Amino acid sequence: MSNVALDGEHVSRIEDIEKAVAQLSPAEFARFRAWFAEFQGKLLDERIRADVAAGRLDWLADEALAEHARGETRKID
Repeated sequence: MSNVALDGEHVSRIEDIEKAVAQLSPAEFARFRAWFAEFQGKLLDERIRADVAAGRLDWLADEALAEHARGETRKID
């Protein structure tokens, strides 16, 4: 579990989810994992889009362009 501080209500909900997941059959668990991976990927995509829009990743582009200008990159086939 993460180090995120939760109040009692949220801890109870998380514990309920943990118990429900633990009771899934292997097929149900596989389906849940697939759903969760997709869900998590969408959240990450949204975070990256927000970071890009806010300019928080500009330094990465600047660094990559500088490396390319110095000849430190190579073509990917």
